[in-house]
Amino acid sequence: MILCDIGNTTYHFKTKNKTFKIGVKESLSTLPNYKDEIYFISVNKNASKKFLKKFPKAINLKSMINFDTAYEGMGIDRQVVCTSITDGIIVDLGSAITVDIMKKGKHKGGFIIPGIEAYKSIYPNISKKLSFDFEKNTNLDKIPLTTNDAINYAIFSAIILPIVKEYKKYKTKIYFTGGDKDLLKDYFVNIPAKYKKNMIFSSMKKIIRTENKKKGN
Repeated sequence: MILCDIGNTTYHFKTKNKTFKIGVKESLSTLPNYKDEIYFISVNKNASKKFLKKFPKAINLKSMINFDTAYEGMGIDRQVVCTSITDGIIVDLGSAITVDIMKKGKHKGGFIIPGIEAYKSIYPNISKKLSFDFEKNTNLDKIPLTTNDAINYAIFSAIILPIVKEYKKYKTKIYFTGGDKDLLKDYFVNIPAKYKKNMIFSSMKKIIRTENKKKGN
C-alpha cells in the first residue's frame, strides 16, 4: 500500500519502508510505477491532476470519509487526522499550524496559526530593522529587553497561548504531528502531550481498514 498526502507545497508519500516529500512543482516522472494500491488525499486541485496523470488508478480517500462537523471549509487532511482521535487537541505543525479539538468523538472546532517560517518572513518585511535570529528556547515568563528577544517572544506567545487556552478549557491530551517535534515541547512540560510525526498516514490506514471491513475484505 502506498499513501500520499497532497498539500499546497508538497506530495508527502508513505511507502512500505519510508516516507518522503516531493515539491508540487517538481516532476513525478522519477517515481516508479508502483504495483501496490495507491491511496491519496488532497487539498491541491492542480497537484491532484498531475498526480492522477502519473497514477491514474490511485484511490481518493475523500469518498470514504464521513466527518461530521459544523466547521465550514475544513481541509480533508485535518478531517482525516481528527477521525483517529476521540478526545484530544490536535496540533499539526505545518506551513500553517492547525489546531482542532475533538471531544467524545465530536469536532468542537479549530483554528489556524501562521507557521514558524511564515512568522520568520513577516518581521523583516515590515522593516529591515526587524531582522532577527530565530531562537527555539524563548523564555515566555520574562518580558523581553531586546528586539531579537521581543520578536521571538511574540512568535511563540502567538502560537503557545491559544493552545494552552484550549487545554485549560477541555483538559485533554494534546497531540502534536508534523514539523519539528522539539519545536514546542519545552512549552508543554506540565501538560499531557504526545508527538506522532506521521499521524496523517496512521489515520489514513485506519480509514482504509474500516472501509475494507465494510466491504468484507
